[in-house]
Amino acid sequence: MKIIHMISGGDVGGAKTHVLSLLAGLSKTEQARLVCFTEGDFAKEARELGIDTLVLEEGLTSVVRKLRRMIRDEGFEIVHCHGSRANMIGSLLRKTISAPVITTVHSDYRLDYLGRPLGRLVYGTINTVSLRFLSYYVGVSDAMCDLLISRGFDPQRMFSIYNGVDFSPRTPSLDRAEYLESVGHADWQSCVVCGIAARFSAVKDVATLIRGFALAVKDCPNLRLLIAGDGEQRKELESLAAQLCPEETYCFAGWVSDMDSFYNALDINTLTSLSETFPYALTEGARMRCATIASNVGGVPYLIEDGVCGMLFAATDEKMLASHLKTLASDEALRNKLGDALYEKASRDFSVDATVRRQIEIYQTILRRSVRKRKRDGVLICGAYGRGNAGDDAILEAIVGQMRSIDPNIPLYVLSRTPKQTSARHRVGSVYTFRFLHFCRVARKTALYINGGGSLIQDVTSSRSLWYYLLNIWAAKKLGNRVLMYGCGIGPVHRASNRRHAGRIIDRCADVITLRDNFSMEEIRRMNITKPEVHLTADPAFLLTGAPEDAANAFLQRYGIERGEEIAFFAIRGWRGMEAAAPAIAEAAKKTAAEHGLRPVFLAMEPHSDLAICRLCAELCGEKSVVLSSPDSSSLLIALMRRASLVVAMRLHALVFAAAVGTPLTGISYDPKVTAFLDYLGREACPSVESVTAERLLSDIDFALSAADQAAEKAEELRCRSAENQALAKRMLEA
Repeated sequence: MKIIHMISGGDVGGAKTHVLSLLAGLSKTEQARLVCFTEGDFAKEARELGIDTLVLEEGLTSVVRKLRRMIRDEGFEIVHCHGSRANMIGSLLRKTISAPVITTVHSDYRLDYLGRPLGRLVYGTINTVSLRFLSYYVGVSDAMCDLLISRGFDPQRMFSIYNGVDFSPRTPSLDRAEYLESVGHADWQSCVVCGIAARFSAVKDVATLIRGFALAVKDCPNLRLLIAGDGEQRKELESLAAQLCPEETYCFAGWVSDMDSFYNALDINTLTSLSETFPYALTEGARMRCATIASNVGGVPYLIEDGVCGMLFAATDEKMLASHLKTLASDEALRNKLGDALYEKASRDFSVDATVRRQIEIYQTILRRSVRKRKRDGVLICGAYGRGNAGDDAILEAIVGQMRSIDPNIPLYVLSRTPKQTSARHRVGSVYTFRFLHFCRVARKTALYINGGGSLIQDVTSSRSLWYYLLNIWAAKKLGNRVLMYGCGIGPVHRASNRRHAGRIIDRCADVITLRDNFSMEEIRRMNITKPEVHLTADPAFLLTGAPEDAANAFLQRYGIERGEEIAFFAIRGWRGMEAAAPAIAEAAKKTAAEHGLRPVFLAMEPHSDLAICRLCAELCGEKSVVLSSPDSSSLLIALMRRASLVVAMRLHALVFAAAVGTPLTGISYDPKVTAFLDYLGREACPSVESVTAERLLSDIDFALSAADQAAEKAEELRCRSAENQALAKRMLEA
């Protein structure tokens, strides 16, 4: 590939490091050229690294003309911009060259000129406008991509990349004692030194670190603070430290060039930013195995898993920061554990080599898309999405992942109640559920319509929801799509008129139906649906993978559940009759704790409707029970199910996730789909909400725990069946 990178040439900090390390890596296998618009240290360092570097210090019109000619004559395939000036020039080039123009967004462009109103007015405005005219966007973290999507940028033209650091073995030029002596504090050698390397600007919020340190040092007199950096807030920060911190407990080291020696001198690395993409300060500290405390902003959580390889706090929360500082200052073993875990994760996932590989993958994807010309292209996915239900969100995550494994470049569109959130989470185009005209515009260009997972064809919720999904199936077919009903549940449809109408529409419009249980197969037969191809498979969510066990343990520790403590999840939901059933469920949970040593944890899968009944059951159960809201991440939810020793659930996808990881399970039925799923697993019928008793539930729990080996065997069978959904979708897309 031939790639041209453009940047102003006066950049410092993370953007400079990212571009130079990226180009040095790309130049080993690709033909890459750097164009700067200012001669200076940036261009000088690039040449020293062996990067093909050109400086154009001319007027705008001349620069654009020369670049256009260079790109055409030398056959550059991609133009890659960095920063406001390059983005402006890229936007002017885009319409007159055949090569796609992309930009890497290194920081929140609305905060780049924070505290400089004139710069914000001129350069910030130019950048804000220019960004809208470029072809593709690369955010230096998933969080940056989320931010851009929330501002209306197309998620299907968005890619994420992370700043990489060279993790090859190296020895700092100064050891800890020598470095501390160099800043005038040789006496700190036996102290616990926390520190930060940052630009002294409002967005870095070093003031919060000083306030947090001042609180912590009162209880930990052996704690010290080392601050590296410079900037417009230096005098203000020095004054604040002098006011709050004991003399000789802090040091301003000034601008530091030898970062390895700086981080090697620290016991605790800190970051207190109000906004970040993916800061080098964390990966550079990770290279020296520093235990790390960071504000929970931007791309930081993608590297720092709270309690697993570092500690997070809410930005500006000096009290939580102080608490973390005190914890680490008093526990050397924990510092070492977190530092080693961070090193292992960062060196594996955030090295320079990983960044270069990812960038090449992005280029290859863009080039494939630029030549992709199809009359109808893409998949439109319909379901009960964007409503805060963990099970439905998991179905969508599974379907999106399976479509992308079929074709990584396929355009995907999803109907959602919260389209912005769905777009950001899944990187898809999104249509508001009830914007029918928008639905039709999308359906005219897609090739496949997926009625995706869940129990959509039923009238228990209401007839209106049934008619809605049937209308979409009919419209998608009429607008030229092949129609696939994907790993779904059918029924119950109680009203005779609804049954006739649903059977007629599905029989005429569906091409292939894959079902997740035997009950749905019977419903298909009762509706006289005979024309579509029908397969009994399994729920799409069976193919999702779980997060690491440490992530589950860290999540549970926030609720006071210790590592190694055995737990039983009770995933119950708000439903009519639940207040009467709550005492029986609570009694069964209490006896499960007494007889099996499993601490009851009441899990609200859909918090807005489940929390109230979970809290009631926990109150009736007693002090040892816990109530928690389901995490947003499906992978973490699956890890939690694997961490449990037992799952008792009304929520279908709590049962699905438990079955997928082989955790013993039983259910309480509020809907035939719960009974049907347990029947599909070969289990006897479970009690209903109306009939549940503590004795019956305890009997089912005892049976589930005694049949743990069978649960693990069934999990593999269900994953194989779930994979058939994807195979059939692939066949339909290739037809």
